[in-house]
Amino acid sequence: MTPQELWHERVRIINEHRWADLAGLYADDAVVEMAFATPEPFRISGRQALADRLTSMGQGPLRFEVRDAVIHETADPETIIVEYRYHGTNTATGQTGEINNIQLFRSRDGKLVETHDYHDHHAIGVLLGR
Repeated sequence: MTPQELWHERVRIINEHRWADLAGLYADDAVVEMAFATPEPFRISGRQALADRLTSMGQGPLRFEVRDAVIHETADPETIIVEYRYHGTNTATGQTGEINNIQLFRSRDGKLVETHDYHDHHAIGVLLGR
C-alpha cells in the first residue's frame, strides 16, 4: 500500500472503532513518537508494543471520527504529512469535542515504519474530564 492508501485504511479503522486492528498497518519494527503527549512525550517501538497500546485505547470511553483531512505529499515518496481533526465523543459522559492533529507517516513495503504524532493532548484530556 502507498502512504495515502495506508492513511485511508487507518481512517476507516479508526472511524469503525477497531483500534486493535490498526497494528496490522505497521511494520514489525515500527516507531511511533508523540512529542506533545501529556504528561510527557513518549515513543513506542515495535508492532507488538503498539498493538498493546492500541488495544487498551479501544477499551476506553473515547470514540473518534476523522474529519477534514488534508494530505501533503513530500519529496520522499514514502512520506506524507496529514492535517486533520478528530470529532471525539466520551461515551461515558456524552461530552464531545474537536481535536486537531498533524501526523507524519513514513511507509515502506506497504507498512508504516515510522510516525510522528502531534495530537492536541490538552483537548483529549478535556474530553476525558482531566
